[in-house]
Amino acid sequence: MHHHGGGMLGPFSLDSALTWSPDWPFLVGCLVALGLYGAGVVRLVRRGDRWPVGRTVAWLLGVLTVVAVTCSGLNDYGMVLFSAHMMQHMVLSMLSPILLLLGAPITLALRALRPAGKGRPRGPRELLVALLHSRYVRVISHPAFTIPLFIASLYGLYFTPLFDTLMQSRIGHLAMMVHFLAVGLLFFWPIMGVDPGPHRPGHVMRILELFMGMPFHAFFGVAVMMATSQLVTTFTMATAPPGTDLMADQKMAGGFTWAFGEIPTAVVLVALVFQWAKSEQRQATRTDRAADRDGDAELAAYNAYLASLEKRGSRPAQAG
Repeated sequence: MHHHGGGMLGPFSLDSALTWSPDWPFLVGCLVALGLYGAGVVRLVRRGDRWPVGRTVAWLLGVLTVVAVTCSGLNDYGMVLFSAHMMQHMVLSMLSPILLLLGAPITLALRALRPAGKGRPRGPRELLVALLHSRYVRVISHPAFTIPLFIASLYGLYFTPLFDTLMQSRIGHLAMMVHFLAVGLLFFWPIMGVDPGPHRPGHVMRILELFMGMPFHAFFGVAVMMATSQLVTTFTMATAPPGTDLMADQKMAGGFTWAFGEIPTAVVLVALVFQWAKSEQRQATRTDRAADRDGDAELAAYNAYLASLEKRGSRPAQAG
């Protein structure tokens, strides 16, 4: 159990936040995520396919950010300090998902999983494709669902008794962390657009989607900073590290939330601009190629027409 007795945790500092303190469900999950991804990449490479190194690096970093906030002292402090908890929340909902999505795990899975042969029952690849096309995924990955969900995860959690209820049990805390990660992944999936999904908005729409969620996020941070009373009852003087000013800590949590919103926005914008430039370039080369091809096709057709005329003209008309 991770609940330390009162006063066992010293004052919150970078050193204490970085100590190794594994939360087993997360550690195991992260190792599995790395293992599966690695196996997929190895299979592609053995087959002679290429997989961009950048994607592997992004995935690795994404998994490491999850480990960093769940298997460290930060996780222990997240139980007793609002500011530490908010750091976990922000990283899991806004940094890890972006990095993981830049790793293009769905694309990797679709390319690495072997299709089931004809007449065989559907394999994992077929199930994944079916899932991607399912109505369920179409709904939960639609911006009209993901944006409100993203916003509700902030306001609904901290401005209602829900947070305090969940924090009472280890399972509740775990579920909350998994939820943050899942909501982040859903929110950024159509926006990052590296992986196939039911919704493929254009680049302008993606930027709009990104900016639709952010003001709510910033406003939430400001609201927490401005609050004159404690928003959540979980964090008390009894459990907090000695010398903690709970209101100051809450202000810090709000400030962190408010400031952190800028980080993913910047990362996503840079990624989107790169993708946009690349797709424009690809579009241009495709148009050029298509023009050449059409030109060739017309020429070939014209030559065939001439040849047919010659044939018709030279051969005597056959009697009916």
